[in-house]
Amino acid sequence: MHIHAHVEVEEDIYSFTSADNGAGPLWCHGSTIVARWEDSVYVTGLETLPEHEPLHNCRWLLFQKKTESWRLIHRDKTGRTREPSPVALLGNGDLLVSANPTLTEADRYSGPAEPTVFRFPFGQPPPGRELPQWQGDSQANPFTEHSYRTFVADAETNQALYIQNTGMETAQLSFLDRDSSWWGVGQLRWPWEHERYESVLRLCYPSVFLKDRSVHFLGTADIVEPFEVWRTEKHKITGRSWDYVFRRLFYTSTNDIMEEPFGQWIEITDLESFAGHVSNQDIWIDQSGLAHLLWKESAIDLRLRKSFFPEQKQSHRLVYATIRDGQIEQKQVLIETIEGEYGWNPICARFHQLPTGELLVISSLTPNVSVSGLPNCIFQFSVVKEFEWFEVPIIEPITGIFLTNTVRGGSKPSDILDLVGMSPREPNTLAYIQIRFDD
Repeated sequence: MHIHAHVEVEEDIYSFTSADNGAGPLWCHGSTIVARWEDSVYVTGLETLPEHEPLHNCRWLLFQKKTESWRLIHRDKTGRTREPSPVALLGNGDLLVSANPTLTEADRYSGPAEPTVFRFPFGQPPPGRELPQWQGDSQANPFTEHSYRTFVADAETNQALYIQNTGMETAQLSFLDRDSSWWGVGQLRWPWEHERYESVLRLCYPSVFLKDRSVHFLGTADIVEPFEVWRTEKHKITGRSWDYVFRRLFYTSTNDIMEEPFGQWIEITDLESFAGHVSNQDIWIDQSGLAHLLWKESAIDLRLRKSFFPEQKQSHRLVYATIRDGQIEQKQVLIETIEGEYGWNPICARFHQLPTGELLVISSLTPNVSVSGLPNCIFQFSVVKEFEWFEVPIIEPITGIFLTNTVRGGSKPSDILDLVGMSPREPNTLAYIQIRFDD
């Protein structure tokens, strides 16, 4: 299938002041802050409150683009928060904005928070306020400003799922049914590592797909360096007593979030041998129930090479796999570069579903070898069935993480890709790119 990409818009949405609280407007890697309903695009943003100290020194904003320019249509004045607000769009046109306002006093650095959802009927203010329900006593291990939350929707059934971490061992889950009622649906307990070290493998910013009441979960372990010799070596370099690592990728699923627990954790990849790095990028479920997984990985931690594995070369890969009933059916390296050889390193990648049902992969890449005249970043796309890459003619590509109008966030399959990331033109500015695909 021959598809062409046309870049229709490249522009900035808004600028912000850094909150210096460890988060930012894109600090929700597995969820999205952008959604499309017909000819309207919605993006949530963060505004720093200069009169407040971190950590709870932000409030969320909602922008809309319907014709030519972006317009601020709502500013939250009811709570202070730390992290961005992922969105979920329902099939009836209602836009849901997740929030996590603090319950602490203004002078408190950290403390409990109250997960909240704001519903905008047909995407327009004023919003209604809803409280997701939780199973069990969340006060025993309360929610905090470090939510690491996930927010996804199934637009066809008007359902949504809210996941928020509590402590280092579990996440709480709340399900919005088709009758607009919230239900506490239990906890998700993280994998446990006992062979190499005794540790819970906390998973953060996962890629989650909700399809009616089935849920598929792809997440990366986010833990403090577990090996003492490596931790000591990195302390010499960074001066920090801690260093979070991302080396193991896990998948689990349930056929019915209301009735069945999640299945056993399946480890998709393990890069601990040479202190590598892995990051979940996306997940998509087709009509047959086949799960399509996308992730990127780097082979080694260069800081440790000289002392521990001097012969190892660095490599970067974008990997695609499918999994059904707990079994990986296929696995394919889509992009790979080797240290010292000319190539393009994958920086970020997302699935995008067209109205025809075709699935695309969109990837941003930077050169791994400095060559005069090369751009600092390019975007490519490919149809999943064929994996033949074509360049997207973006004039000023976004060079870091980008988020899109994914079906996981409730946006309908579309021949338009709405993409947001940090502006290549202005510091501390969120940018927008609109791409149209046609055959």
